Amino acid sequence: MERMPGLLRSVWDEPSPADPPRRVWRDWVLFGGFAVAVVCEVLTRPDLPWRWFAGAAALAVVPTLLWRRTHPLAAVGAAFAVCGLGPLVTGHDLGLNAFVFVVFLAYAMTRWGGGRQIVIGSAIIVAKLGFSLLMGHTGWTDTIGGFGILFAVTALGLAVRYRFRARQRELDQVKLLERERLARDLHDTVAHHVSAMIIRAQAGLATAPVNPDAATDALRLIEAEASRALAEMRGIVRVLRADEPAGLTPTPRVTDLHDLAGRQRLGPVVDVVVEGDVDDLPAPIGTAIYRLAQESVTNARRHARNASRIEVSVEADESSVRLRVTDDGEATPARAAGSGGFGLVGMIERAGLVGGTCEAGPGPVRGWTVTAVLPRA
Repeated sequence: MERMPGLLRSVWDEPSPADPPRRVWRDWVLFGGFAVAVVCEVLTRPDLPWRWFAGAAALAVVPTLLWRRTHPLAAVGAAFAVCGLGPLVTGHDLGLNAFVFVVFLAYAMTRWGGGRQIVIGSAIIVAKLGFSLLMGHTGWTDTIGGFGILFAVTALGLAVRYRFRARQRELDQVKLLERERLARDLHDTVAHHVSAMIIRAQAGLATAPVNPDAATDALRLIEAEASRALAEMRGIVRVLRADEPAGLTPTPRVTDLHDLAGRQRLGPVVDVVVEGDVDDLPAPIGTAIYRLAQESVTNARRHARNASRIEVSVEADESSVRLRVTDDGEATPARAAGSGGFGLVGMIERAGLVGGTCEAGPGPVRGWTVTAVLPRA
């Protein structure tokens, strides 16, 4: 019982769903259909007492169907006020079967209304049914039946409301995961190419005084690397744009690891060794191995001081794929602290998404070692 006030407060403060749909053609069909039904029932039931009054009252509240989503409490209040006050004039229930359209208003109240609107609207409905029973306009059977129908309709509205909210949370989670994946891809591709351009620019500056041709070669390599980076950036941006087709470049695989060695002409030598059957690896596993190796090589080129060699080793067996990237450079304080970037964090996340692990740390003698183990399945 101590938690009841908090529960009631949470219900009272429940916000309305954002952006309820405005009038659509179905609303006009619903409005026109019930308006015609009211007129037809009034004309075909001459034995109905006060039939013209009842018909006029029904036609007065049928338009609430058009704004039941944007103003659910006002729609419920107007409709049930007419249904409750009408018997004071006629002395008995209005008796039109066409008044069944009020169930759409009750549904809309719990589907699109806020907590306050739901509580106040439910009180209006209960008060109307109780008033009709006390005044003798309806019997116990009709009152209980009315409660049952309205309870079922409002429960359906709540169920649809919270199912939609759960679905929205799932979509938000998917969007968040996709943003993280794109962030990792951007970091892996752009950081790799930019690091290569920085290294080549530094080499060109160092050799320019004594060998101008080497500086010119470095500029050509920087231009080529920048073109590759721009192409990969355009491919990622194209995926984000709904009005443009995705690029047709294949997703990188383990077999593309040799490109990491082939592209680099300055800085440490990159040796790539692949052992085992990697041809039938699932695409997510192959891409993860490539991106992990790419990021490891980029970090080694950027942070491994005086490194002369970077070794990339991939071993695949029947159950797993093991990646090991080592260098012979000197460990720097920036590298030991992780450089404050997202490289290592992204690598650990990428490995975890496919059920694997990734670890990085100083080597047994010198340099840095990155080890990742991913399941083959």
